[in-house]
Amino acid sequence: MAIINPYGKDIIKVETQLAGRTLTLEVNRVGFRTSASVLVTYGETVVLGTAMVSKKAISGMDYFPLSIDYEEKFYAAGKISGSRFVKREGRPSDEAILIGRLIDRPIRPLFPKGYRQEVQNVATVLSMDPTFRPDMVAMIAASAALTLTGAPFDGPVAGLRVARVNGEFKAFATPEEREASDLDLVVAGTGAGITMVEAGANEVTEDVVAEALAWAYDAYQPAIAAQVELAKKVGVTPLSYELILPNADIQKAVDTWVDGKLGEDIRLPYPERNELVATLRDQFHAAMQESVGDDEYKTVQGEYDEAFQMALHKDVRQGIVDHQLRPDGRKLDEIRPLSSEVGVLPRTHGSSIFTRGITQGLNIVTLAPLSFAQMVDTMEQNDYERRYMHHYNAPGYTVGEVRRLGSPGRREIGHGYLAERAVEPVLPSIEDFPYAIRSVTEIMSQNGSTSMAATCSSILALMDAGVPLRAPVSGIAMGLMLDGDTPYVLSDIADAEDFAGDMDFKVTGTAKGITAIQMDMKVHGLPVETLKKALEAAKPGRAFILKHMLETLAEPRKALSPYAPRIEKLMINPDKIGAVIGKGGETIKQITSETGAQIDINDDGLITIAAVDTVAIEKAMNWIKGLTEEPEIGTIYEGKVVSIKDFGAFINIMPGVDGMVHISELSDKRVEKVTDVLTEGQIVKAKLIGIDDRGRLSLSLKNVE
Repeated sequence: MAIINPYGKDIIKVETQLAGRTLTLEVNRVGFRTSASVLVTYGETVVLGTAMVSKKAISGMDYFPLSIDYEEKFYAAGKISGSRFVKREGRPSDEAILIGRLIDRPIRPLFPKGYRQEVQNVATVLSMDPTFRPDMVAMIAASAALTLTGAPFDGPVAGLRVARVNGEFKAFATPEEREASDLDLVVAGTGAGITMVEAGANEVTEDVVAEALAWAYDAYQPAIAAQVELAKKVGVTPLSYELILPNADIQKAVDTWVDGKLGEDIRLPYPERNELVATLRDQFHAAMQESVGDDEYKTVQGEYDEAFQMALHKDVRQGIVDHQLRPDGRKLDEIRPLSSEVGVLPRTHGSSIFTRGITQGLNIVTLAPLSFAQMVDTMEQNDYERRYMHHYNAPGYTVGEVRRLGSPGRREIGHGYLAERAVEPVLPSIEDFPYAIRSVTEIMSQNGSTSMAATCSSILALMDAGVPLRAPVSGIAMGLMLDGDTPYVLSDIADAEDFAGDMDFKVTGTAKGITAIQMDMKVHGLPVETLKKALEAAKPGRAFILKHMLETLAEPRKALSPYAPRIEKLMINPDKIGAVIGKGGETIKQITSETGAQIDINDDGLITIAAVDTVAIEKAMNWIKGLTEEPEIGTIYEGKVVSIKDFGAFINIMPGVDGMVHISELSDKRVEKVTDVLTEGQIVKAKLIGIDDRGRLSLSLKNVE
């Protein structure tokens, strides 16, 4: 039976082909009381996009109150959460937060400046096809819902996640294809251009990334066209709204006051520039308050402050466009002063400080056995272990503000993930380095490019810890300003340029190629050629920073910190795992308690033994070998005589394993009686000379040294 719309509206449906599958957008089927809701189906993935728009602007607010969330529902994948105690979806996972940011970034800049009506946009995954990730379907659903609200949203937007499989680009790749791909690229934008890029890569070149951008831009156009068609069929009614912008008279008064006080007078290195701007701001407010009057100024101070900020942005842009000089006097491709050091904390396993201008990151690396890897429970896949973890913290004092301490926000999670993604491609394999690795960046001071400071400081700390990286990685934050059709690309941007610019993007990589990218545009779309130019401009900056880092520490240390655990590996027959664990875990508990080593056992038979003391590792290793070692012909064993017979004797050569030495193998000379050579309980050396088809062992005491 078809669903009856309580408002008597017909279900409206639009279909198109996107990357080889049918994409369907439906309205009036669910979500009757939303400002707009769209049900999007792609394969067996179904996502509900909803949007709510408040009727009035929120007064006194100096930012656009937009919230965009991505909701994972475990039922969508036919799963119940693997947590023992919590089965209901609660706080979003880091993965869900990152996807929410991914959807937010191409959408937010498409609302007009000064728009202050509250907007909530939610993409909820109701059904998930396990053969591809649902995040880009969710982006389309979120955009389609916003488009139908009638709010001043200059969309629609769409995006694709692109892999490179056997040298060819592919959207909606399978998990196996993504695993084999050297590129994981998300490209989003409008019909006019690209507005957001994010990528992880295995040292790919700038040319490959540029080709992928062009391919993705063309490939997502059907999703844009479908949303436009849906809006026409629905007949969207534009909402009335009022932009809250600085009063023209206020802006004129501000511009008059700052005239002659900006430009060359405040083109100073940081932090002197920041201090001068702060002093100038105080003088400005004092002058305006005296001009307007105390009581009236209290009600309009926010508008004056915003107008002052706009004058600063205008000055920054004017300096760059007219004189190719930046707020701190640098040339467009000039990088702030660099300094770094390693081994700064005595008891940690690895540590570093990386400073660029007044942006500074302190990074600490901790090594642990693989059992300390993070267990991740998400909707998209079965539980998996996260062996490398990068965490980023930036308290209020890093920007000179008083803020309450709390759990990391979306920005902190996003910055930490970007740095983590930048480093992952160069980590050693588990087989070569069987450690769980936690890297924590404590930002000490912020003035732009903190995620790149986190990347650079983490590489230095990892090398200080002795992690054998395949290659060192550096990162740089770039900016772009458009003057008409002319782009001005800036290397190593600081806060003032970021706030006044049209794009900021971060690029990380080795000398060989790119490992991660994050691009965010504030304009309504840029062509691929402009983005390619920006990528190429970042390359010499990355090389310059990498050269500095290698002057601080040229390669990973050969030895681990004395406080880091030593880990040895042992591969055993999986059938022998029970012998190591013992009944009720009795054996492994005895080994760990008596040796002090930590022992982790994988189902495939890989055993890792960890301890700070190498003697403890050796003791535990020998113990486990004794429990699991397979007898090998030609090997000489030391064992105890456990019984004597007329025809020979039985010798225990390893726990639970006895072999028989025939009387003829006791000596090169004739032996009349076994007891002439052996006694029960005697410790002897015996060579294994044969194993019959029933697994019985034959030993010899002849020619044993």
